Amino acid sequence: MKIIRIIIQVFLLYLFYLAGDFLQKQLHLPVSGSIVGLLLLFVLLLFKVVPVKWIEDGATTILAYLPLFFIPATAGIVKHMDIFSGRGLLLILILIVSSVLTIAAAAHTSQWLSTLKGKSKAGWSSKSLSEKGKEL
Repeated sequence: MKIIRIIIQVFLLYLFYLAGDFLQKQLHLPVSGSIVGLLLLFVLLLFKVVPVKWIEDGATTILAYLPLFFIPATAGIVKHMDIFSGRGLLLILILIVSSVLTIAAAAHTSQWLSTLKGKSKAGWSSKSLSEKGKEL
């Protein structure tokens, strides 16, 4: 039964991709249809039109197999190694800098979200601005 649920959820995710692709073509948007579908899904999840449980198992299954989708890209890079020849140190530097920036951005975002969640649990959301100013 779980396999059928996963297949249905993946199909639902695919429908969001198709809807985004359709909207992108109809509105002549400068972004890809998959991004439009992702934003559409995000907005519907945000406003709780689509419950998370409708896509949770399917999304988790797709994420488990995500590294397999990068194999064709890696094979394409290996096929054109002449483009990267002589630039090894530059590529290593770019990889290190981009990894550090990604880690820092993720760390700051998660810290900000946990602080925001902690403040809302402490009752900050129910107080007026004047009361907050007096406390500070």
